Amino acid sequence: MNKELRDRLCCRMTFGTAGLRSAMGAGFCYINDLTVIQSTQGMYKYLERCFSNFKQRGFVVGYDTRGQVTSSCSSQRLAKLTAAVLLAKDVPVYLFSRYVPTPFVPYAVQELKAVAGVMITASHNRKEDNGYKVYWENGAQITSPHDKEILKCIEECVEPWNGSWNDNLVDTSPLKRDPLQDICRRYMEDLKKICFYRELNSKTTLKFVHTSFHGVGHDYVQLAFQVFGFKPPIPVPEQKDPDPDFSTVKCPNPEEGESVLELSLRLAEKENARIVLATDPDADRLAVAELQENGDWKVFTGNELAALFGWWMFDCWKKNKSRNTDVKNIYMLATTVSSKILKAIALKEGFHFEETLPGFKWIGSRIKDLLENGKEVLFAFEESIGFLCGTSVLDKDGVSAAVVVAEMASYLETMNITLKQQLIKVYEKYGYHISKTSYFLCYDPTTIKSIFERLRNFDSPKEYPKFCGTFAILHIRDVTTGYDSSQPNKKSVLPVSKNSQMITFSFQNGCVATLRTSGTEPKIKYYAEMCASPDQSDTALLEEELKKLIEALIENFLEPRKNGLTWRSV
Repeated sequence: MNKELRDRLCCRMTFGTAGLRSAMGAGFCYINDLTVIQSTQGMYKYLERCFSNFKQRGFVVGYDTRGQVTSSCSSQRLAKLTAAVLLAKDVPVYLFSRYVPTPFVPYAVQELKAVAGVMITASHNRKEDNGYKVYWENGAQITSPHDKEILKCIEECVEPWNGSWNDNLVDTSPLKRDPLQDICRRYMEDLKKICFYRELNSKTTLKFVHTSFHGVGHDYVQLAFQVFGFKPPIPVPEQKDPDPDFSTVKCPNPEEGESVLELSLRLAEKENARIVLATDPDADRLAVAELQENGDWKVFTGNELAALFGWWMFDCWKKNKSRNTDVKNIYMLATTVSSKILKAIALKEGFHFEETLPGFKWIGSRIKDLLENGKEVLFAFEESIGFLCGTSVLDKDGVSAAVVVAEMASYLETMNITLKQQLIKVYEKYGYHISKTSYFLCYDPTTIKSIFERLRNFDSPKEYPKFCGTFAILHIRDVTTGYDSSQPNKKSVLPVSKNSQMITFSFQNGCVATLRTSGTEPKIKYYAEMCASPDQSDTALLEEELKKLIEALIENFLEPRKNGLTWRSV
């Protein structure tokens, strides 16, 4: 089985948008006891170089509920091995005694002033996968150059050290501490900063259903609801307890919409609950569905929820601000493939909006810079249902987002307004932003590369396309090469990201479309958005225009038939 051996043993995992991620199994490019030990040894070597006080400050380790019976590989076991490598080197380790939401790790890194932290999780990936997500001392996921340097250090010490396999250390070492109670208490206390209507919450007649998708979310969302003064949300019984097989869903990703929310929607209908909240398995992302007048469910996209969150967080800030605070000190952020709705709100309301590269690691790092410069960040998001309200955590957080949506819905309910009606009000005031995101599967890296290279040499060498079908292109930004035709010096303001493909097209009709490769899966994703001004209110017309543009984009730029791409199956 030469090919399989080669596939397993001749390459090593690299840091993608969310740390190291791969299937659990044998081989250097998979997640297993050995590769986690090697990764942690590399981390130790690098951190020892960066921090003279590493052994005073310590390291945080958390894990989710993933596991595989066949290889007896589980997040909990991998977390213990991660801790063991560091304990054997006399590093104090804060190892959570049970599974936690991913945001608890970056939160704990900041609160406990640790030098770094690791969360063992593959978030919403398929059940075969697991991952190793690294946070720096600032509480944000690592960005370049740390990722490259850690990989170098991993390569330098691949042979396990003497104590590295000794997972008994987590029971015997005096250097191991369990931060669970303390961090949970502090996190829930901090949640109060983004709670504005506790009194009203306690009286609301609205009912909420919550599903934790067989993951970690149940207990923590229940606690968050308590903090905000709500009655507990109704859990989906079949999905509330951890199950590494994710036995009731085709894939554990709430982003897939109605098809995977089936159980929660049926329960909500039975319980007469109008709103469904779904946290993904590691509870860092949130999906929301609302029952409409006609009996259909509206599952909000990440971009639509962001429009609501942006409006809400700014509205609450306005009503609660002290006299001398200046709107020019306020910021909201989004990744560049996300909706531009916050930009439209910012232009009208006078606060700042900034874009980052895709991935919450860029948002987290940028927020940290802004906070250190005395700025206030109200909200940040990425279109793949990742939201951050406030700045207690510097990563996306499904637990706080869930309870903020509940408060927003309860407030609107007092005026007989639904979330969907409020979304339309936001669009009417700031301009309709209609977006569509989807993907193609492509398992051949050379095909992917040739698709993007063709766009860089479209009609002649080093020439990008001027049209996409009949649609005229105004500007092109290519983050892979650092080119941006809208800038005077033709250089992209966003950092160059050579190891992933991403090109953005701005069209003359107000549409913005991005093609990019996924950092964690074999996908080519497309993101397209029609950004209309408030005076353009014919949504049918705008939607039709967007639909035609996407068809042109797929046909002319991706050429799925020619390139053997598989459509996303819905």
